Amino acid sequence: MAPSKQVPVYCWISLVFLSLATSFDGTEENEHQLYSHDSIFDSIYDGLAYDFVQEPMSWAEAQKSCEKRGGNLLRRLNNGVQDFLQSMSEGSGLYWVGEDLTSHDPISDKDKGSDVSGRGNLVCTYLVSNPFHLETTPNCSRTLGSLCTLDANSHLMSNKGKHRSRRDATLDNVLGGMVAAAAGTVGAFVQSMIAVLNALELSVTDLTTQQRMQYLNTIYTFIKQSSSLQDADKTNLMNGTAAMLLYTQECNLDNMDSFEEMVALSGLIYATIIGGSFTQELSTGTMYIDRKDSSQLGGSSIGSQNGTYCQLPSSSALSSQVGSGPVDVQLFQFKVNPMEEKSNETITGTTCSFSLQQKDSAVKLKGLPEDIEIFLPYPDAPDPDVASVNWKVGYAVTTSFNITDTNVTVVVTATPNKNVTLNFQLYPPSWSNNSVNYSAIVTNRDNYRWLIPPEMRKEGYGNWKVSISPVNYTSNDGMNMNVSVFVTKCVFWDTDIDQWSREGCKVGIKTMPKLTHCLCNHTTFYGSSFFVMPNTVDLSKTAALFATVNENYIVVVVLSCFFALYLMGVMWAWYADRKAYRTRKMTLLDDNHPCASYNYLITVQTGHRRNAGTSAKVKVTLTFEDGKSEPYNLSDSDKPVCERGGVDKFLLSVPFCLGTPESIDISHDNSGPSPDWYLDRVTLQDLQTMEVTHFLCSTWLRGEVCKRTFNSAKTDEVASFGNIFQTRTSSGFRDEHIWVSIVDPPRQSPFTRVQRVSCCMSLLLCTMAINIAFWNLPTDVESPVIIKIGSFSLTWQQLMVAVESGLFMFPINILIITIFRHIKPRIPESEESRKGKTPGFASASMDTIIQETMDLLNYLSKSPKNQMGKELKTEASGDLFWALNKVHDLIEMMTAEVVGDPHWSHCSRFVFYSLSHLSRLLDHVGEKGCFLNEELRQARGTLSVLLKKAEMASLRHTPQGPICVQEPQKKKGWWLPWWFVFVGWALLFIMSGLSTFFTLLYGFQYGRESSIQWVVTLTLSLVQSIFILQPLKVLLVAIFFAMILRPVPVDYNEEVELLLKEQKEKCEEYSGRSVS
Repeated sequence: MAPSKQVPVYCWISLVFLSLATSFDGTEENEHQLYSHDSIFDSIYDGLAYDFVQEPMSWAEAQKSCEKRGGNLLRRLNNGVQDFLQSMSEGSGLYWVGEDLTSHDPISDKDKGSDVSGRGNLVCTYLVSNPFHLETTPNCSRTLGSLCTLDANSHLMSNKGKHRSRRDATLDNVLGGMVAAAAGTVGAFVQSMIAVLNALELSVTDLTTQQRMQYLNTIYTFIKQSSSLQDADKTNLMNGTAAMLLYTQECNLDNMDSFEEMVALSGLIYATIIGGSFTQELSTGTMYIDRKDSSQLGGSSIGSQNGTYCQLPSSSALSSQVGSGPVDVQLFQFKVNPMEEKSNETITGTTCSFSLQQKDSAVKLKGLPEDIEIFLPYPDAPDPDVASVNWKVGYAVTTSFNITDTNVTVVVTATPNKNVTLNFQLYPPSWSNNSVNYSAIVTNRDNYRWLIPPEMRKEGYGNWKVSISPVNYTSNDGMNMNVSVFVTKCVFWDTDIDQWSREGCKVGIKTMPKLTHCLCNHTTFYGSSFFVMPNTVDLSKTAALFATVNENYIVVVVLSCFFALYLMGVMWAWYADRKAYRTRKMTLLDDNHPCASYNYLITVQTGHRRNAGTSAKVKVTLTFEDGKSEPYNLSDSDKPVCERGGVDKFLLSVPFCLGTPESIDISHDNSGPSPDWYLDRVTLQDLQTMEVTHFLCSTWLRGEVCKRTFNSAKTDEVASFGNIFQTRTSSGFRDEHIWVSIVDPPRQSPFTRVQRVSCCMSLLLCTMAINIAFWNLPTDVESPVIIKIGSFSLTWQQLMVAVESGLFMFPINILIITIFRHIKPRIPESEESRKGKTPGFASASMDTIIQETMDLLNYLSKSPKNQMGKELKTEASGDLFWALNKVHDLIEMMTAEVVGDPHWSHCSRFVFYSLSHLSRLLDHVGEKGCFLNEELRQARGTLSVLLKKAEMASLRHTPQGPICVQEPQKKKGWWLPWWFVFVGWALLFIMSGLSTFFTLLYGFQYGRESSIQWVVTLTLSLVQSIFILQPLKVLLVAIFFAMILRPVPVDYNEEVELLLKEQKEKCEEYSGRSVS
């Protein structure tokens, strides 16, 4: 606090409360007595500070106390010091002094103690102030006062700090006493308030902003709870409020934001005490308070028509930002600029603070569609120079002005002596034919004034010119013009940057040399060009707003309709999910040989055309470079296959690898009521190498053409733009388009229809809440334009609304959808019920054994590597030994082959487990098996030898560990535990509930008519999003991936492993051996 500013503040406070503060005159004196050890030394002589300590203590205690303070008891006493101390002392007293003082004592020897010169016995010296002399005594334990001295230069600042801490403690105490007194009588509270001001007057420290607000809040709280106040009490409370305002402005104004809060709170105090509309003259300025109902607020004005006053815009411009009920409008005109010391501008005119209060909280107006008009007088402004110019026909009157401040608005006035229309033309300092010129047509309705704002003067500083000439003036007579130029500007204090700013404010047309007309679209600048706040809603009015449902039921009806549709959609989705659940599982083909271990995943996609599904039985045969597979029936006893839009997956197992797939033969038997089938595509994935072969079909199989052969697609066909675009579009609409995917989601996706319908409802409710929160938001005219194409323009405000809407809506909803998409399915254990259930082996006949043996030879003959020759048919038992010899030759060949060939690895296992099955059959040959005992014994012996050799060959070609499908090189994806479904539902219900609540709250606040308009806007927005934006997004993504030629990846589903496990169990059951 600057000393020059303390005096008038303190004097003013003292004068205001002089008649009330007499009972507190002893406060400071008592305080000095209580804190005499820590007082600041105001008595300084010759570089030493002297303090008469009144607290009685022994000589040793006095010396120790003084040393703690950084000093010593008095050690030097000459004539000058003696005269100074005599002038300080009042009355009589005894004070301990230093032990060496007598050696410097100028007082006569008769006054010295007799034992001083003899140091054998300890004596102590003390000073008698009246009459002034020294005495000694051997009783050093006497309790006397003391005279302490310190070096003034080295200890002044530290002691000042101690004193400041003491004062801070005093202010805290009296403020606490004021808060406590608020629960008592009016008289006690007024006395406590005066005590705070007295303590503040005597303190050398400043109150913090929090302490000042506490002081004013305590007064306001006390006034609100007081039922009756006398006129004298009201005067004292208003004076106490004014004293704190003056103290804040004059002593230590931290920032304008906190000072405006204090001014607004002071206005509430005055309004509560006085009531209604009033004007209060204060030492710091003039306060205008007016209380109006919000319905009468539009177009009202506050202030003095002869001074500063403000006029609010229409009610329609304020309705979205001002709630219903009474509003306190406050205008404070400062006598001096309160931010003069921190100002970045030279403010020579009037400064004022304008605010609105509603229910003890500030109403911050911003981005209004209509401006607030603020009139700021400047009576001391000099009159502009007026030049009287005679205009002649064919010429133009030219005036110039020099710009040194780019923020000012230039007002050019040219008043002719005839009623004509004038053309004003502006020329920049560096004018050329290519320069941008601004011009205006001005008439007497404009008072022949033209305002040139900073936006017209983008070339900045320099000497600008304005030419003035009449328009359509046909007379040959000249005329006289009085031309004048003056500058002005409208600024406000931006609390974000602690500087004056003109954002959102401009000079109005009613500006005159001694009156500035300001147009502002806000009361306080919140940086609306960066972050756009939604419309405000008062949560404290929740019950009152919901009580208006009888008058404003539009939003309730709309939400009820949506919830009714949602319930119907959920019931349908639940039924469709149950129906589709049985079609989701993959199928292990019954035609697979139990001992086959080379596996393929075949995916058959039926088209989406009308009646694309088939009721016929479908059969496929695979052709490889080394041979053909057996025919396989694509059927499943537990579910229908090849339905319209279906994606059916089958695990197909062959005994060994036959090379690269080349073609596929697909046919059906034309059975059933609807045999025609539209086949879209077939995908064959080698589960050992993870290589994928595509067969692009897109054709009908019907009538006579019920069998087709499709060659494998080449790389360029798979990566073609058309194929990728079609695949991406189909998968995009069926999975990524959240609305369309409800009808036909991917069969293997854990994201069910019920979950999709619920996510759509959550998105819809969030869209409604965000749409209604930002609906009809006032346009920020100062918001910069980012993109402009023809008549279309995108402002920063619009961009930020879009960004904020996305931040409010998408993260949580994307999280919910992601949780549902990645929940690990719970595979029912019923599928494994067959495990461990090995049926009893029936008696085998010779025909069965021979047929099984020949089937083995037929499978082995599929590959030319096995060198089995052509298939043969046998009917006699002797042929069994011939077949076993053929198997023996193959085993011998396998034993000689090089280790590492995948063909021999799978072939050796196939032979071993097949022979194990034959061995079991021979062990169960019955009496009617048609085998002679000798032949049976010979067959069993031969088969036993073959089993041992086949096992050795299998172990030789099989690597350590089981032969299983290769793990995908890329990560399969991440899965969440099944119980995370509850987390997803909890988030969905919370988000939907909050969105519904705020939608209703905003709808009730807007009223019936505005709600109807909002519903129309919402409908158009939803139609645009669902039918235009989301499909467009899917198409753009498909085009993007098609352009970079990235095919749709083939998913590796965990269910494949379950099918492989089932195939292995079949092999174990068939062979009677454990499969590793």
